[in-house]
Amino acid sequence: MKNTRNLLVFMTLALGCSGAPTPAEPAEGTPAPSPKEMAAAAPPEAPSNIAIEGAGATFPFPLYSKWVAEYQKIDPRVRINYQSIGSGGGVRQITERTVDFGASDAPMSDEELQKPKGKLLHIPTTLGAVVVSYNLPGIVGLKLSPAVIVSIFSGDIKTWNDRKIKADNADLKLPADPIAVTYRSDGSGTTAVFTQYLSKISPAWNEKVGAGKSVKFPVGLGAKGNEGVAGQLKTTPGSIGYIELAYAKQTGLAYASVKNQAGKFVEPALEGITAAASSVANNMPDDLRMSIVDAPGDAAYPISAFTYVLVYDVQTDATKGKALAEFLWWAVHEGQAQGPALNYATLPPELVARVEQKLHSLTAGGQPLLSAK
Repeated sequence: MKNTRNLLVFMTLALGCSGAPTPAEPAEGTPAPSPKEMAAAAPPEAPSNIAIEGAGATFPFPLYSKWVAEYQKIDPRVRINYQSIGSGGGVRQITERTVDFGASDAPMSDEELQKPKGKLLHIPTTLGAVVVSYNLPGIVGLKLSPAVIVSIFSGDIKTWNDRKIKADNADLKLPADPIAVTYRSDGSGTTAVFTQYLSKISPAWNEKVGAGKSVKFPVGLGAKGNEGVAGQLKTTPGSIGYIELAYAKQTGLAYASVKNQAGKFVEPALEGITAAASSVANNMPDDLRMSIVDAPGDAAYPISAFTYVLVYDVQTDATKGKALAEFLWWAVHEGQAQGPALNYATLPPELVARVEQKLHSLTAGGQPLLSAK
């Protein structure tokens, strides 16, 4: 026993000299702890953070912010930083590989997909609506036909009491005030969706202005981001513009019912947005790039759109790639429940199955990033 005590004193001195904490001397007759017991008593290692950078569309920013906060509770290691810079910026940054994922409301064109060094996948994450929002104090329930919308944004209809607007709004007392058009000044997926709609319903618009993330509007004043357009509308009586539904709801802006392909005036309700997606889901191409504006069906809201995360199929960092793949899997499954409260429609089940296939194709070092699910 004397030798044992001398050994313990030696160990205590050695640990003290090394700067390590001095353990309490066990009482005489107490058995030494086993390696398993020592491991259990040791403080847990701090989780190593996995930083993931993303940038792009402002359209889904409220939902993506919610997802990031919720997912961090599930996996505290994963820190996702998403910058709302517009779809054009998102496409540019993922092409240049300065972010881990990009985001765009409009699918990349064939020409754009030739530029990245690697294959980019389009992952639909949610559905939203572009609304025609306006600031007319006291006017609620405005109805706009496709022809009227084109004429307003072309500058052909200049005042709110124009007979073409009044034809569908006989019950509203529309003012003689001039119409102030507001549009996105930055490269924008919201603009791409809205101009795709205008181009589809109007050959004249398609020929003179066209569709894209950035076009030259015939009239109006530009503002940056959905936030900027919403702010401009909020402070300018008589104004009209196009913004994502969530921003209209959050700012309390009024928005019009729009006549759809079936001839019905439809509000941008979540059911109408999902109906637009469901009507074309089975016809989507393998790469999942597809516009759903002016979709068929009585209930379909005509300016609906998917929004996409853009991610390389081959990831250069296996740890980060796996974390990103697992986050996206969560987003298109459990994360969908967060959408309706923020005015985003859930993905149709038949489309989720297609997205699962894309996520299972993500690899790093020749190995799949997701286990079989």
